[in-house]
Amino acid sequence: MAEGENDPLKLFKNFYSTVFLIFAIASIHGLIFTKQTGLSKDHGPIGAVILLWAAIIWLAMIEGGQASHVGLAPVDKELYRESHPVAYKCAEHCNKGDNLDRYLLGRQFGVIFVVFCINLSGAPIENAELWSMPDWIIQSFFATGFSMILFTCMVGQLNTQVNASTCMLDFVNNYISLFTYWGCIFVEYTGFVHFSYAIHMIVAIFAGKPIQSKEEPKEGFDRIFFWLRVVFSFCILTFSLVVTLAALFEGKTRMWNSVPTPVAVILFFGLMSVVGMLEGMQIAFF
Repeated sequence: MAEGENDPLKLFKNFYSTVFLIFAIASIHGLIFTKQTGLSKDHGPIGAVILLWAAIIWLAMIEGGQASHVGLAPVDKELYRESHPVAYKCAEHCNKGDNLDRYLLGRQFGVIFVVFCINLSGAPIENAELWSMPDWIIQSFFATGFSMILFTCMVGQLNTQVNASTCMLDFVNNYISLFTYWGCIFVEYTGFVHFSYAIHMIVAIFAGKPIQSKEEPKEGFDRIFFWLRVVFSFCILTFSLVVTLAALFEGKTRMWNSVPTPVAVILFFGLMSVVGMLEGMQIAFF
């Protein structure tokens, strides 16, 4: 047994974390089968369960794939060409030029989309009740979304990130990972998130540091196509931001009624900044 496995504090944390996860999974499925989630209420529990688990498994592949592709970037792909042929197919494209950056942009959009599907399938509707649970449990686990957070993080994100960080080749040596990789590349190609490149350029200018690229500067049609997608992305971003702020000011979000609108707006931008820092730090640690 590894050193520290018998530490009482660690054993206690493992125990209560497992209990919380079992409770979260059981309660989410209880809410689904009693038609108290958004999707199960309108379309039935079977479809909601299928979408929930399909999304959580795909999220796990996306999260683990990120750890693998970033970690394998400096490794010579020829070393595992024969032993891990599917992983080699991923690396053959991912390690070329700036394709890793393109994958990371598409991957982030994919994560948000998949988490939205998970939330649609398993998050409780307003005033949901289950198994005669006391109000404090309902408020703590359902109203706050804590059950969904535990389920999504532990099943769909953290376990695959930890496993992939130590088993990078094995994790991406399958066709589900290959499909996921090309799906992320396609999402980036559509241009939905291209304004991120413009933000990158602006930050680099203020930082006084040149942007390092493994590709030649874009010219001709490639340059025009790139900036058209940046403008397209900016329009989508502006529209989305206006709609979100309007919803915040009109009280049409799931923010608690007791929270004043200015505080809700500050929390919105504050939490986005925190998420951005955490995502950047995650890549930097590799």
